[in-house]
Amino acid sequence: MSRHVAIVTDSTAYLPQRTMERHGITSVPLTVVLGDQALEEGTEISARSLALALQKRRSVTTSRPSPEVFAETYRKVAESGATAIVSLHLSAEFSGTYDAAVLAAKDAPVPVRVVDTGMVAMALGFCALAAAEAAEAGGSVDEAVTAAEKRAANTSAYFYVDTLDYLRRGGRIGAAQALLGSALAVKPLLQLDGGRIEMLEKVRTASKAIARLEEIVIERAGENRVDIAVHHLAAPERASALADRLRDRVPGLAELHVSEVGAVIGAHTGPGLLGAVISPR
Repeated sequence: MSRHVAIVTDSTAYLPQRTMERHGITSVPLTVVLGDQALEEGTEISARSLALALQKRRSVTTSRPSPEVFAETYRKVAESGATAIVSLHLSAEFSGTYDAAVLAAKDAPVPVRVVDTGMVAMALGFCALAAAEAAEAGGSVDEAVTAAEKRAANTSAYFYVDTLDYLRRGGRIGAAQALLGSALAVKPLLQLDGGRIEMLEKVRTASKAIARLEEIVIERAGENRVDIAVHHLAAPERASALADRLRDRVPGLAELHVSEVGAVIGAHTGPGLLGAVISPR
């Protein structure tokens, strides 16, 4: 990297560890509170353990990183040689992570630009990668931020959940929408819109909902050169099958990532989640 603009994100970006290492991206973990235990996402609780806890109807909540955790991260990144930091985080509509980062940035030893990407999961991850690539090419803080914001503006995320109950409990979707879905016994297709989770379509069965999700991804990708991420929670067969079909049907596919979401997002979506992120280059 040039004089060196470092990139920080959070654990909900779900970037592969090897990718973060290759691009020098640092991740700050969010916390999952399971009963009376506070556990760091990615190191102290797995998605599989989270899914099992949800299936047993155990109490699960999530928590942002503290400003102190961010302050320590910024200090270490500066000590590694960074002269500035771009800190990119999940939508402020979902979490106080952005606010905690802003507080810590005020006293950081190098300038820190904190960005609410309005994204989550690999929609956030693709933004972090765009910023890192701009910095690696010698770009300034402004240029790294612009690259991330441009990627965010062009990225779409859609997902299917078996039930809206988990989103309702966590306050991530309106109670009226959740109750409507339950009353009609429909399977919801959702989208990330303006940093919020919104109902996109209601479909009668899981198989039809997943088929419709596939068609939406293909329509959104078009002929563009795109990166795609397929996410799931406790549904590896669904994710693998969707990924295989997209490889065959998206003509401009550049990279395809398949991964299980972490415990923080999983706590709000529940087992059975199947999502897709489409990010034109």
